[in-house]
Amino acid sequence: MTAPSHSSGPVSPRGTEPQEGSLTEGMAALTNLGWQLLLTMGLATIALGVVALVWPGATLRVVGVLFGVYLLATGVFQLAAAFGTHVPRHLRVLHFITGAASILLGLICFRGTLESIFLLALWIGFSWLLRGTLETVAAASDQTMPARGWHVAFGIIGTMAGIVMIIMPFASIATLTLVVGVMAIVLGLTEVVRAIRTRVEIGHLARGTATQRRPLFHARAHPQH
Repeated sequence: MTAPSHSSGPVSPRGTEPQEGSLTEGMAALTNLGWQLLLTMGLATIALGVVALVWPGATLRVVGVLFGVYLLATGVFQLAAAFGTHVPRHLRVLHFITGAASILLGLICFRGTLESIFLLALWIGFSWLLRGTLETVAAASDQTMPARGWHVAFGIIGTMAGIVMIIMPFASIATLTLVVGVMAIVLGLTEVVRAIRTRVEIGHLARGTATQRRPLFHARAHPQH
């Protein structure tokens, strides 16, 4: 006869429960941080849209200054690249010319609001014109491109918008500011709604996990042999 043996079920390795707990707490903290950042970004975007609609003149001045800073920074990097040892000799002249032109345009932006807005409008207009033309030509020449009609339509719209921006820079940039303000408010509201829905879903998941939680170890005696 063998003596009855009372042994528990398979014993989990040590340290499993604390690791699972720390992992769960870390995921919960990361999820909470995610919806809080989304909410903060949504509120900031709404505030930016309201400022653009209420004070369009001040918004344009700030955008003009930021555009001047961008041109100066781009020019400095271009000049630094022109004197780099890894740059081929035939590209150094191009880097130097573009860098010097960017710095000159950046300094012009700081002369006044009108100059910065004018240069910004021309910059946006030429970029839209170039991008729209290239997209239209690429879509028209490639018959196998997916959604070819949409690419052609967007390319034509971009080209026309670039032409209007170049012809009427001040009126176009003011209209663009109003459009950006409305879009910022809409995007901000969308992010706020997403943050609230995420927070609600996190609450539902947390309650469901708490109700379905079971003890990890069951003290059940094995049948006697």
